[in-house]
Amino acid sequence: MKHSNVAIFVPHNGCPHACSFCDQKEITGQAVQPSARDVITAVDTARQSLGENTRNAEIAFFGGSFTAIERSYMKGLLDAASPYVKSGEFAGIRLSTRPDAIDTEVLDILKESGVTSVELGAQSMSDEVLEANHRGHTAQDVVNASELIKSYGFSLGLQMMTGLYRSSEETDFYTAERLAELAPDTVRIYPTVVLNGTVLGELYKKGEYQPQTLEQAVKACAGLLRFFEEKGISVIRLGLHDSGSLRENMLAGAYHPAFRELCESEIMYDNALEEIKKNKIFRGAAELFINPSSVSRFIGQKRANLIRLQKLGITAIVRQDSRLSKYEVRCAVQVPPDKRR
Repeated sequence: MKHSNVAIFVPHNGCPHACSFCDQKEITGQAVQPSARDVITAVDTARQSLGENTRNAEIAFFGGSFTAIERSYMKGLLDAASPYVKSGEFAGIRLSTRPDAIDTEVLDILKESGVTSVELGAQSMSDEVLEANHRGHTAQDVVNASELIKSYGFSLGLQMMTGLYRSSEETDFYTAERLAELAPDTVRIYPTVVLNGTVLGELYKKGEYQPQTLEQAVKACAGLLRFFEEKGISVIRLGLHDSGSLRENMLAGAYHPAFRELCESEIMYDNALEEIKKNKIFRGAAELFINPSSVSRFIGQKRANLIRLQKLGITAIVRQDSRLSKYEVRCAVQVPPDKRR
């Protein structure tokens, strides 16, 4: 049964940090702060659409700093959501917050309220990168908060960004390795998008910061996706959610509405190329076997992977084999010209 979230966005008034990439202050000034009644309304609406599937759904408070908002307001939101969890109608409550906004006092509150999953916006495990992007916490804060969250029995989620100011592909992969050591249940990966009105936006306009291109981010994030999945860690989000506000305020950076699909196609292209080389097919047709559920993933958007192979002189003939895993590609011997179809 597919997991789902009843998402409620909680802008953080009074956040003491102005992260380089964040336009939260502008968003907060425009967005309505959700009330306890709004939580109830959102959950009741979800009950009608989900039916019995609510048992596999979490009430999710997103916004990045849930445990740093004013305490009575936070408790009010949790009190509105808690009865739906304690009755067993919903699976739990998920929230996202900062690593330096976690302590035993707040975790006691979350536990009592029926919270099941806590996600931390780590973004990087390089103190140099964290400082350069005005995060206001250290890599050790991520470690400490993660260990504390797990000691309370919560499901741990970690979020990272690629292509931040003063970061690199090597630094980003180091971050992934450090996060994996913390054994999170889930990970979200966000390539940096430069927004107007942010510190990164000003650095970009001055020529002092060059963000990842879409192609660079796809290659890097494909490697990170493969890395986490091989570690048995679920990547539940790859790339920013599509929104009109994002498109309107974006100056540069790696954004695509189907970013995860691009990354998965990149993994399959690399696997196909490896198989082709292993079978010493230098030109002509190659018969490639792929899991039926991954055919479109392999072909790519606008047949991108087939076109890339054609430029190398290889004509891919796609066959299906349900015994293969999601990204697996197997290559038959080179197909003679008279048998190509």
